[in-house]
Amino acid sequence: MTTFTDWDILRNLLLAARWTVLLSLVAFLGGTLVTLPLLLLRLTRRRWPQRLVRAWIELFQGTPLLMQLFLAFFGLGLFGIDVSPWTAAALALTLYSSAFLTDIWYGSIQALPKGQWEASRCLGLHFGQTLLRVIAPQAIRIAIAPTVGFAVQVIKGTALASIIGFIELTKAATILTNVTYQPFKVFGLVALGYFLLCYPLSRYSQYLEKKFHAAHHH
Repeated sequence: MTTFTDWDILRNLLLAARWTVLLSLVAFLGGTLVTLPLLLLRLTRRRWPQRLVRAWIELFQGTPLLMQLFLAFFGLGLFGIDVSPWTAAALALTLYSSAFLTDIWYGSIQALPKGQWEASRCLGLHFGQTLLRVIAPQAIRIAIAPTVGFAVQVIKGTALASIIGFIELTKAATILTNVTYQPFKVFGLVALGYFLLCYPLSRYSQYLEKKFHAAHHH
Protein backbone atom coordinates (compact mmCIF):
# COMPACT_ATOMS: atom_id res chain seq x y z
CA MET A 1 0.00 0.00 0.00
CA THR A 2 1.34 3.43 -0.91
CA THR A 3 1.81 5.86 1.93
CA PHE A 4 0.72 9.42 1.48
CA THR A 5 3.12 12.07 2.72
CA ASP A 6 1.85 15.45 3.90
CA TRP A 7 3.11 16.89 0.63
CA ASP A 8 1.01 14.37 -1.35
CA ILE A 9 -2.07 15.38 0.60
CA LEU A 10 -1.36 19.06 0.08
CA ARG A 11 -0.61 18.63 -3.61
CA ASN A 12 -3.86 16.76 -4.22
CA LEU A 13 -5.85 19.37 -2.34
CA LEU A 14 -4.20 22.19 -4.27
CA LEU A 15 -5.11 20.49 -7.55
CA ALA A 16 -8.69 20.18 -6.35
CA ALA A 17 -8.70 23.82 -5.19
CA ARG A 18 -8.07 24.80 -8.82
CA TRP A 19 -11.45 23.30 -9.73
CA THR A 20 -13.12 25.07 -6.81
CA VAL A 21 -11.79 28.42 -8.08
CA LEU A 22 -12.64 27.64 -11.70
CA LEU A 23 -16.17 26.50 -10.88
CA SER A 24 -16.70 29.66 -8.78
CA LEU A 25 -15.55 31.84 -11.69
CA VAL A 26 -17.72 30.03 -14.23
CA ALA A 27 -20.75 30.27 -11.92
CA PHE A 28 -20.15 33.95 -11.29
CA LEU A 29 -19.53 34.92 -14.92
CA GLY A 30 -22.35 32.68 -16.15
CA GLY A 31 -24.61 34.15 -13.48
CA THR A 32 -23.74 37.65 -14.69
CA LEU A 33 -24.67 36.78 -18.29
CA VAL A 34 -28.03 35.34 -17.17
CA THR A 35 -28.64 38.28 -14.82
CA LEU A 36 -28.35 41.05 -17.44
CA PRO A 37 -31.46 40.09 -19.48
CA LEU A 38 -33.37 39.31 -16.25
CA LEU A 39 -32.47 42.74 -14.93
CA LEU A 40 -33.68 44.46 -18.11
CA LEU A 41 -36.95 42.51 -17.95
CA ARG A 42 -37.42 43.55 -14.35
CA LEU A 43 -36.76 47.20 -15.17
CA THR A 44 -39.48 47.26 -17.82
CA ARG A 45 -42.72 48.62 -16.51
CA ARG A 46 -44.68 45.65 -17.87
CA ARG A 47 -46.26 43.34 -15.32
CA TRP A 48 -45.70 39.91 -16.92
CA PRO A 49 -41.92 40.15 -17.38
CA GLN A 50 -41.63 41.41 -13.79
CA ARG A 51 -43.67 38.48 -12.50
CA LEU A 52 -41.55 36.00 -14.45
CA VAL A 53 -38.32 37.41 -13.02
CA ARG A 54 -39.83 37.44 -9.52
CA ALA A 55 -40.78 33.75 -9.91
CA TRP A 56 -37.28 32.92 -11.17
CA ILE A 57 -35.67 34.61 -8.17
CA GLU A 58 -38.03 32.95 -5.69
CA LEU A 59 -37.48 29.53 -7.26
CA PHE A 60 -33.68 29.62 -6.99
CA GLN A 61 -33.49 31.53 -3.70
CA GLY A 62 -36.23 29.51 -2.06
CA THR A 63 -34.93 26.01 -2.80
CA PRO A 64 -31.72 24.45 -1.45
CA LEU A 65 -28.71 24.61 -3.74
CA LEU A 66 -28.18 20.90 -3.07
CA MET A 67 -31.56 20.13 -4.65
CA GLN A 68 -30.72 22.32 -7.65
CA LEU A 69 -27.48 20.38 -8.16
CA PHE A 70 -29.34 17.06 -7.99
CA LEU A 71 -31.93 18.26 -10.51
CA ALA A 72 -29.25 19.56 -12.89
CA PHE A 73 -27.36 16.26 -12.72
CA PHE A 74 -30.08 13.59 -12.46
CA GLY A 75 -33.02 15.59 -13.84
CA LEU A 76 -31.42 16.17 -17.24
CA GLY A 77 -30.52 12.46 -17.30
CA LEU A 78 -34.25 11.63 -17.20
CA PHE A 79 -34.65 13.44 -20.50
CA GLY A 80 -31.82 11.41 -21.98
CA ILE A 81 -29.38 14.32 -21.74
CA ASP A 82 -26.09 13.00 -20.44
CA VAL A 83 -24.28 15.65 -18.40
CA SER A 84 -20.95 15.46 -16.64
CA PRO A 85 -20.74 16.49 -12.97
CA TRP A 86 -18.76 19.55 -14.13
CA THR A 87 -21.51 20.70 -16.54
CA ALA A 88 -24.28 20.03 -14.01
CA ALA A 89 -22.43 21.89 -11.24
CA ALA A 90 -21.64 24.85 -13.52
CA LEU A 91 -25.26 25.03 -14.73
CA ALA A 92 -26.82 24.80 -11.26
CA LEU A 93 -24.45 27.35 -9.74
CA THR A 94 -24.90 29.74 -12.68
CA LEU A 95 -28.69 29.75 -12.29
CA TYR A 96 -28.38 29.99 -8.50
CA SER A 97 -26.02 32.97 -8.86
CA SER A 98 -28.29 34.73 -11.35
CA ALA A 99 -31.20 34.77 -8.87
CA PHE A 100 -29.14 36.50 -6.19
CA LEU A 101 -27.27 38.85 -8.52
CA THR A 102 -30.54 40.02 -10.12
CA ASP A 103 -31.82 40.88 -6.66
CA ILE A 104 -28.62 42.67 -5.60
CA TRP A 105 -28.31 44.70 -8.80
CA TYR A 106 -32.00 45.55 -9.06
CA GLY A 107 -31.89 46.72 -5.43
CA SER A 108 -28.87 48.90 -6.23
CA ILE A 109 -30.71 50.55 -9.12
CA GLN A 110 -33.82 51.07 -6.96
CA ALA A 111 -31.67 52.72 -4.26
CA LEU A 112 -30.96 55.66 -6.59
CA PRO A 113 -33.21 58.73 -6.47
CA LYS A 114 -36.22 58.31 -8.78
CA GLY A 115 -35.75 61.85 -10.08
CA GLN A 116 -32.74 60.76 -12.12
CA TRP A 117 -34.94 58.82 -14.57
CA GLU A 118 -37.29 61.79 -15.01
CA ALA A 119 -34.42 64.27 -15.39
CA SER A 120 -32.83 62.06 -18.06
CA ARG A 121 -36.14 61.83 -19.91
CA CYS A 122 -36.43 65.63 -19.84
CA LEU A 123 -32.95 65.80 -21.39
CA GLY A 124 -34.20 63.62 -24.21
CA LEU A 125 -32.34 60.43 -23.27
CA HIS A 126 -34.18 57.18 -23.99
CA PHE A 127 -34.34 54.21 -21.59
CA GLY A 128 -31.12 52.55 -22.83
CA GLN A 129 -29.07 55.75 -22.74
CA THR A 130 -30.35 56.63 -19.25
CA LEU A 131 -29.51 53.16 -17.98
CA LEU A 132 -26.01 53.07 -19.46
CA ARG A 133 -24.87 56.65 -18.92
CA VAL A 134 -26.69 57.81 -15.81
CA ILE A 135 -27.98 54.89 -13.75
CA ALA A 136 -25.44 52.08 -14.26
CA PRO A 137 -22.29 54.01 -13.20
CA GLN A 138 -23.94 54.97 -9.90
CA ALA A 139 -25.66 51.61 -9.30
CA ILE A 140 -22.36 49.74 -9.79
CA ARG A 141 -20.84 51.66 -6.87
CA ILE A 142 -23.68 50.58 -4.60
CA ALA A 143 -23.70 46.99 -5.92
CA ILE A 144 -19.99 46.22 -5.73
CA ALA A 145 -19.77 45.46 -1.98
CA PRO A 146 -22.77 43.07 -1.80
CA THR A 147 -21.65 41.47 -5.09
CA VAL A 148 -18.19 40.70 -3.69
CA GLY A 149 -19.87 39.45 -0.53
CA PHE A 150 -22.05 37.12 -2.59
CA ALA A 151 -18.93 35.75 -4.36
CA VAL A 152 -18.01 34.22 -0.98
CA GLN A 153 -21.37 32.37 -0.96
CA VAL A 154 -20.62 31.02 -4.45
CA ILE A 155 -17.22 29.67 -3.36
CA LYS A 156 -18.82 27.97 -0.35
CA GLY A 157 -21.59 26.68 -2.62
CA THR A 158 -19.09 24.83 -4.80
CA ALA A 159 -18.48 22.47 -1.86
CA LEU A 160 -21.93 20.98 -2.46
CA ALA A 161 -20.91 19.97 -5.98
CA SER A 162 -19.01 17.08 -4.38
CA ILE A 163 -22.40 15.40 -3.84
CA ILE A 164 -22.83 14.78 -7.58
CA GLY A 165 -19.25 13.53 -7.91
CA PHE A 166 -17.54 16.71 -8.97
CA ILE A 167 -14.01 16.59 -7.59
CA GLU A 168 -13.35 19.92 -5.92
CA LEU A 169 -11.87 20.53 -2.48
CA THR A 170 -14.53 18.77 -0.40
CA LYS A 171 -14.76 15.68 -2.61
CA ALA A 172 -10.96 15.43 -2.85
CA ALA A 173 -10.79 15.59 0.94
CA THR A 174 -13.26 12.71 1.28
CA ILE A 175 -11.24 10.59 -1.16
CA LEU A 176 -7.95 11.45 0.60
CA THR A 177 -9.42 10.65 4.02
CA ASN A 178 -10.42 7.20 2.77
CA VAL A 179 -6.82 6.60 1.68
CA THR A 180 -4.88 8.25 4.49
CA TYR A 181 -7.22 7.74 7.48
CA GLN A 182 -6.28 11.25 8.64
CA PRO A 183 -9.58 13.11 8.46
CA PHE A 184 -8.57 15.79 10.93
CA LYS A 185 -5.47 16.75 9.00
CA VAL A 186 -7.15 16.57 5.57
CA PHE A 187 -10.29 18.51 6.48
CA GLY A 188 -8.22 20.94 8.55
CA LEU A 189 -6.31 21.80 5.37
CA VAL A 190 -9.57 22.06 3.42
CA ALA A 191 -11.03 24.44 5.99
CA LEU A 192 -7.85 26.50 5.71
CA GLY A 193 -8.19 26.46 1.91
CA TYR A 194 -11.75 27.81 2.01
CA PHE A 195 -10.70 30.39 4.58
CA LEU A 196 -7.85 31.61 2.34
CA LEU A 197 -10.26 31.86 -0.61
CA CYS A 198 -13.14 33.50 1.27
CA TYR A 199 -11.57 35.68 3.94
CA PRO A 200 -9.84 38.19 1.60
CA LEU A 201 -13.14 38.58 -0.33
CA SER A 202 -15.12 39.10 2.89
CA ARG A 203 -12.65 41.72 4.08
CA TYR A 204 -12.65 43.41 0.68
CA SER A 205 -16.46 43.50 0.70
CA GLN A 206 -16.45 45.16 4.17
CA TYR A 207 -13.80 47.64 3.01
CA LEU A 208 -15.87 48.58 -0.06
CA GLU A 209 -19.00 48.91 2.09
CA LYS A 210 -17.22 51.36 4.43
CA LYS A 211 -15.67 53.24 1.53
CA PHE A 212 -19.03 53.61 -0.19
CA HIS A 213 -20.75 54.83 2.99
CA ALA A 214 -17.98 57.34 3.60
CA ALA A 215 -18.30 58.66 0.03
CA HIS A 216 -22.09 58.65 0.35
CA HIS A 217 -22.11 60.83 3.45
CA HIS A 218 -19.70 63.45 2.12
